[in-house]
Amino acid sequence: MKVATIVARVLLGLVFVVFGSNIFLHFIPMPPLPATLAGDFSKALIQSHYIYVVGLLQVIGGLLLLTGRFVPLGLTLLGPVIVNILLFHIFLEPSGLPMAIVVAALALFLLWR
Repeated sequence: MKVATIVARVLLGLVFVVFGSNIFLHFIPMPPLPATLAGDFSKALIQSHYIYVVGLLQVIGGLLLLTGRFVPLGLTLLGPVIVNILLFHIFLEPSGLPMAIVVAALALFLLWR
């Protein structure tokens, strides 16, 4: 069970460090925003610069998970982000829901451990 905990912690940390860093560095190309509610929501986050706060929380939380120090703090920082990711994919863009469920399951597993 110890190995599963380390694997889950590293996977979750990598996901958030990579995608959080992408908000600042733009190394993964983004398609144009669709003319849907999901696109409007994303546009509001980008234009208000709130996306940078979310990205910073993702990078800090992911780094805390990767280092293995202050893992409860990392999970606390990532908790609201994960809930918002789940709700976004449930209500606005269902195509990303499987990945959101995997991320939530990894976080719940780490909380349980």
